[in-house]
Parts: sequence; C-alpha cells; structure tokens
Amino acid sequence: MKMNNPSHPGEILKEIYLDGYDLTVTNASDMIGVTRTTLSKLVNKKQSITSEMALRLGKAFETDPEMWLNLQTDYDLWQAKLHSDDILKSVKTISDRGGQFNA
Repeated sequence: MKMNNPSHPGEILKEIYLDGYDLTVTNASDMIGVTRTTLSKLVNKKQSITSEMALRLGKAFETDPEMWLNLQTDYDLWQAKLHSDDILKSVKTISDRGGQFNA
C-alpha cells in the first residue's frame, strides 16, 4: 500500500539517521565522503537521492541502497501526481490512435 504525501528522503535522513545518531550535517558528510553543501541540500529537500548517494548512505547507515532510491521515487511520483492535470493534458492513450502505430 502506497503512503500518501511521502516525506522527502532528506527529511528521513535527518530525523531518523542524523538526529538518531546525534550527527551534524558536517559529521555525516565527512563520514559518507561528500561536501557539507551536498548533504545540506539533500537534508533541506533541495536535492534528490542519486544512485551514488544511495550507495553511500546504505553503507554508512547499514541500510539497503534500494530503500533510499524507493523513498525518492515515492516522493517524486507523489509530487508529479500533484501536477498531473498539467502534465497529462496533452497525453493520449494508445487506444486513441485507433490501433494505428504509424505516424
């Protein structure tokens, strides 16, 4: 079952992992080998989890990298659905083409 309005992974990183381990952004950025600015952007929801970041966080906090990517995907999809009327207004279904696949 999908969660409604999922948290940005940066919020989860801060609230559960940084706060839980009593780490500052500076301490954590040193641990995972990224700049303080990079981690700060993630924690402040200005940046997304990349595959590389998921690997780093997975190793540092002994979690699955897939967990971090799934959190990001859930967040991104929820945000897109908030604007789906604008996004989908020009999209036609395949059945609208009357079975024709040639342009």
